[in-house]
Amino acid sequence: MAKNETSKTETKENTAEASSSAAIKKRNGTKVTPKIALSIALVVAVLAIAYVAFSGASTTVVQNGDIVEVNYTGSFTNGTIFDASSYHGGPFNFTVGANQVIQGFDQAVIGMSVGQEKNVTIPVNEAYGPVNRALFIQIPTNVLRGDLNAAPVVGMGIKNSAGEQGVITAVNSTNVTVDFNSPLAGKVLVFRITIVGIKKA
Repeated sequence: MAKNETSKTETKENTAEASSSAAIKKRNGTKVTPKIALSIALVVAVLAIAYVAFSGASTTVVQNGDIVEVNYTGSFTNGTIFDASSYHGGPFNFTVGANQVIQGFDQAVIGMSVGQEKNVTIPVNEAYGPVNRALFIQIPTNVLRGDLNAAPVVGMGIKNSAGEQGVITAVNSTNVTVDFNSPLAGKVLVFRITIVGIKKA
């Protein structure tokens, strides 16, 4: 009789101990099984893919072949402004990669998005190139005077038969020297560019 009572007591203690152990495990949190871990990993992967896809779709950037609309201000390295889109009534449009603008400007807009602003310094070889001495042309003074119906003077702008603009750089009794280089030849240029619009190719 006593032995049975002892056995019953031990059984109750063991049961209580087991219950207590279960309660402790429950309080410490749910056990993560391999199946739950896999489910969590799948959810995280799906969310990451969705985020990347949404981000890529929501941001359009300039690529070759796109028609872009830009505002710009061009200046020399000393800060003197030589041109700006505002001088021409508003934003300027061009097709990227179509050789419609100087190389450095063309390359600068690639990867930009609408509203983005960039300051870029363009070296001579990516701008209007170095000064070409072969483009300094000698014209007989009397011939040029007859064409102009006026006396040629240094600084006067003229056009040749092809419509190219030149500037008189020297005048004497026999010849007039006209420079047909771009006024921006040989210069490093600085541009502030803002993308106004992008039309995809």
